[in-house]
Amino acid sequence: MKVLLDTDIGSDIDDALALAYLLCQPRCELLGITTVTGEADRRAEMASAICRHAGRDDIPIHVGATQAILGDILQKNAEQARALGRWPRQERFAPGTAVEFLRQAIRRHPGEITLLTIGPLTNIALLFAVDPEVPALLKQLVLMCGQFFTVMRGEWNAINDPHATAVVYSEGHQRRPPLHISLGLDVTTQCTMPAEDCRRRFTARVLEPVRDFAEVFFQRIPRITFHDPLAAACIFEPDLCRYEDGIVRVGTTAPTAGWTVFNRPPAGTAPLHRCAVSVDAPRFFECFFDTVR
Repeated sequence: MKVLLDTDIGSDIDDALALAYLLCQPRCELLGITTVTGEADRRAEMASAICRHAGRDDIPIHVGATQAILGDILQKNAEQARALGRWPRQERFAPGTAVEFLRQAIRRHPGEITLLTIGPLTNIALLFAVDPEVPALLKQLVLMCGQFFTVMRGEWNAINDPHATAVVYSEGHQRRPPLHISLGLDVTTQCTMPAEDCRRRFTARVLEPVRDFAEVFFQRIPRITFHDPLAAACIFEPDLCRYEDGIVRVGTTAPTAGWTVFNRPPAGTAPLHRCAVSVDAPRFFECFFDTVR
């Protein structure tokens, strides 16, 4: 299965875990990685370090948008990049090449690519604006984004660039992906592991650089919530979650900018979005660790 990954690796550790999973998933043909938000070049270095350690220097890595479409970004630094020291990697990247790389890759493989987004949606909104036909050329769009069925509040990826989030979920001028699937906080927060359990279980070779990045993260939060690895795993094991189809609206003004609101479609109206409502967390962890081992 052909996959493109758009990530803000370097802020929350779960991006690095999702990349490790994709590198080890035998059914995944990872066509490329794009980075987004503050210090996108340092985030690209982190992705390169994980890929190179896994023997996958062949995967293209491109730097994307470092600013939101409108307003300021919430995450300006890739904190975990300070743990890069001893890990070999590509250190220089051309700025701003991500959107055109994504556009060309999708047009080269119409109907075949799963676009997995696990960061703010700036790159993806720009892609859809530049080439409005692209969404319909995907096999599916899978996002770790939003919160739909529990207490209403903003989710980090969605609120980092609310206008980009609105574009990606919109019924606007761009065409729609055949499948538009969201894994929100409603389900991802059920997949959490304390730091000590992570240290004990992160034994696979592909996770060796991730362990160093995780120690930076643990200085701030003593556990990992596997938001992004769950989204990645559901590409290959979709029945890990149960879903509901509907229509998602996105706020663009304060105080609810970037909030995602799920609505059941009126009678006779086709749903636009599929959102996860529950997860088999023990089975997910079994799938994840079996794969990276």
